Amino acid sequence: MDNSFKDSENLEHKLEDEAININAQSAHKAEEKPWASAHGSLLARPKLTKIVINSGLKEALTDKKVLESFAQQLAQITGQKPITTYARRAIAAFKVREGDPLGLKVTLRGKRMNNFMQKLTRIILPRVRDFKGVSLSGFDNQGNYTLGIEEILIFPEVDFAKIGKSRGLEITMVIKAKTKEESKKLLEELGMPFAH
Repeated sequence: MDNSFKDSENLEHKLEDEAININAQSAHKAEEKPWASAHGSLLARPKLTKIVINSGLKEALTDKKVLESFAQQLAQITGQKPITTYARRAIAAFKVREGDPLGLKVTLRGKRMNNFMQKLTRIILPRVRDFKGVSLSGFDNQGNYTLGIEEILIFPEVDFAKIGKSRGLEITMVIKAKTKEESKKLLEELGMPFAH
C-alpha cells in the first residue's frame, strides 16, 4: 500500500510539473502571437478566406473576342481560369438582355490566394507610380476589403498588344473577422500598405 501511495504521489507531482510547463509554453506562445491572447484561440483569429478578382467588360456585348483575350490575360495574372459572369436581368437603357456575358471573375483560395496576395503586396503595388498606400475606405461592414486597380498593365504578365485596351480590376479580399480593425490589422500583417 505504501509503495502504491508513493507512486500516486510521484505521479501527481509529475502531472503538476507537466501542467506548469504546458502553461508556461502557452503563455510564451501567446506573447509571440498576440492574436492567441486576444481571441482565446488561434482558430478564432481573423483569416483571409478567399480573394475574388472581378472585371466588367461592356465590349463583350458586341465583341466576343474581347472576352476570350481578356480571359487569357486574367488567367496569366491569377494562375486560374476565370469564369464568365452573365446579366441577371435585362436593362433596356444599357441594351443588356438577361443572360448576356458581362465580365469575368476568378475566386482564389489556398496556395493560389497566398501567392497572389504576396505578388500584389510585394511586387505589383510598389510598381505603381507615385504610390502612397491603398485607401482605408475599401472596407465594408463585414470587414472585407475591396481594392480597385485602374489599369491591369501594372501586372508584369499582361501583354498590352493582346488586350488592345487597358482595363481595370476589382479585387475583393474576403476576411473572416469580428471588426474592421481586426481585418485591417490582418492585412497589414500580410503586407498591405495602407495610406496613413
